[in-house]
Amino acid sequence: MNRLKFYIAHAQNLPFIENMEKRIQSASLLLDASLGHCFVDGLEHRDANAIYNCLRAYAAIDNTKHAEEIFRSTVVAPLLQKIIPQNSLGVVAGASGDELEEDYKQIRQYIEKDCKFLLEISFTENSGLHVFSFLANSILKEVLSAIQKGKPGAFSPGRPTEFLKNYKSSLDFLAHLEGYCPSRSAVSKFRAEVVYFEFMKQWNMGVYFSLRFQEIAGALDSALMVTGLVPIQGNSQDLTLKQSVSLLECLRSCWKDDVLVLSCSDKFLRLSLQLLSRYTHWLSAGLTARKTGNAGSSPGTEWAISAVPDDLIYIIHDLNCLVAEVSGDYLGHVLKLLSSCSAEVVDLVKQSILQGGKSLKDLVPLVMNSIIETLVEKSVEDLRQLKGITATYRMTNKPLPVRHSPYVSAVLRPLKVFLEGEKAAKYLTKEIRNDLSQGAAFEITGRYHELAADLVSLARKTESSLQRIRQGAQRRAGASSDVSDHNVSDTDKICMQLFLDIQEYGRNLAALGIEATNIPAYCSLWQCVAPPDRQHTISF
Repeated sequence: MNRLKFYIAHAQNLPFIENMEKRIQSASLLLDASLGHCFVDGLEHRDANAIYNCLRAYAAIDNTKHAEEIFRSTVVAPLLQKIIPQNSLGVVAGASGDELEEDYKQIRQYIEKDCKFLLEISFTENSGLHVFSFLANSILKEVLSAIQKGKPGAFSPGRPTEFLKNYKSSLDFLAHLEGYCPSRSAVSKFRAEVVYFEFMKQWNMGVYFSLRFQEIAGALDSALMVTGLVPIQGNSQDLTLKQSVSLLECLRSCWKDDVLVLSCSDKFLRLSLQLLSRYTHWLSAGLTARKTGNAGSSPGTEWAISAVPDDLIYIIHDLNCLVAEVSGDYLGHVLKLLSSCSAEVVDLVKQSILQGGKSLKDLVPLVMNSIIETLVEKSVEDLRQLKGITATYRMTNKPLPVRHSPYVSAVLRPLKVFLEGEKAAKYLTKEIRNDLSQGAAFEITGRYHELAADLVSLARKTESSLQRIRQGAQRRAGASSDVSDHNVSDTDKICMQLFLDIQEYGRNLAALGIEATNIPAYCSLWQCVAPPDRQHTISF
């Protein structure tokens, strides 16, 4: 028969070949029909010899597709009809919905019971039957057809959780089929079959990831668009704000078993980094809006305008917790999932996640600065009262002051109340509290020095002007201009009052654990107002 087909193919224009063509085709059809009946009979009776000889014959006439189709239609299809039955409308009649896991479990059992015998024959060593692909063209082809007709929703990514479950069940099923392959080359041949690619094409992972992206990124965006910080009490993750909890939940969602697809791990890594970047931008934009006092141009920054220093404590605490988690357990979990990747890839993943953690850590000083700025402004409100010292002593004949001004006790009160508050004690480390107190003290003292120096400078200029006026009046009256006024000047009184004030201020700093002499602005302030005999020694 093969020789006749060869003649037809290579000498089809010869008259005697044309005359014989119909007879040859009839003989070919008769052979196929007879061989088919014999093969079906062998399958029904599980006659290994008959099946083996039929397969040898099919291989000899290069008609493997016919054998694969017969096995699919006579053995595999009836079995799958029992597992995934269809009604007249082509919709699955069972109550299991579109889930495939239980179906695959039954299919495995049927394959073991009713198909394995043929697979073993076709995989017989040195039999020449390796040309058949019953796994792909009979079993997998019918499985694909049954799902498409009976459970088309199983391939729909519109329900991501169910879709992923079916996808993973399908991969497990393919791995089970590959287990029947006797060699790596057989596995490669199975994976190269058209039906294998067709089966994998049903799983639209691009759409699946897009839906997961919208779900995960949308959850974080919703949390970040709230107009205020939302504290969460008693949270097991040790985070204090809903926004931070949402970030961590979204980061973890990217790598959960019921979300992650390893073939899309690069996309989920990118999403993880985008989540970190989104949270970082939310914080930095808020701090910028807080500094400028304008949230109009940046939606989602309203929280920063209304936040008080105690609210920012939550942010510092959460940032430190997030940095520890992202750079610790979270990173370890991701690297474990990607352990099958090359060392170079794993290292790149590690560095990218650590960089994301660093971007969070870099925000801590910015939040601390925002707290310090707020505390400083509150303190400056009290510091401005020192301007009243001029009115107190200018041309009033009051004696030299002997005690500090009342405003001094209030200057550091905002800082003291903040540091001794319940939230600072609970959520801030000793190191951060120390940095905040030092930073605020330096800034407050700097502003104190500016205001006091301006006051003293103005007092001295005024004193000099008044002195010139008095001297001019004395000359016009004929009095001696050389007579010096041994009384204490108003400027001296003002400086003495400021000197008493900064001594009390220095004691208040010491009460907070801050050494005033370590603050350059305090030393300059001392030099500005201290009497000549006290300028070189700072003591309270």
